[in-house]
Amino acid sequence: MPLDFTAVDFETAGPSSASACSVGVVVVEDGRVVEKRGWLIRPPAGHDVFSEWNIRIHGITPDRVVEAAGWAEQMDDLMSALGDRPVVAHNARFDMGVIRAACFATGVPTPSLDYFCSLAVARRTYELHSYRLPVAAMAAGFEDFPHHDAIADAEACAAIVVHAAGRHGAAHVPELLEAVGERLARLTPLDPERGIRPMAFA
Repeated sequence: MPLDFTAVDFETAGPSSASACSVGVVVVEDGRVVEKRGWLIRPPAGHDVFSEWNIRIHGITPDRVVEAAGWAEQMDDLMSALGDRPVVAHNARFDMGVIRAACFATGVPTPSLDYFCSLAVARRTYELHSYRLPVAAMAAGFEDFPHHDAIADAEACAAIVVHAAGRHGAAHVPELLEAVGERLARLTPLDPERGIRPMAFA
């Protein structure tokens, strides 16, 4: 079984976890990046207010997403890009929360995805003062990338997984996860009783 997975990163317009405004997807097959894609997303109505803080972080302004596809419109492209490989994100709780909340906000069925977290992998692979994406990526030899550009962040996440797999002598994702004491999780729909809650910026 080769080291196949898809790394994903979302940027959000504001504190709402449903406010996806950009996505980056990086496909890795047999330990090598074979595809990089990304696009802007028009956040769902009611979750489309851009905060000054988020704009300062990622540089995406409301005018840039006016003509972009909305969440429901871009779902087919997203699922096609993710494919049937395990999905990874750095602080996956945030990115999976974006998918879950944006689907809930737009009435789109939450996709069934198996995912894992490169942050958890990094914590069990390196000894660092911080495990933020730029620091963990530097430990993996991936440096000087534009942090909070969704494609670049997804590529940095992928680099961590590939490097960590090499460190642990893992030939595929399940073997890597076993080595670090983790396992694949399954994305589930948002609990309607909990609703959409603010999330910290990833």
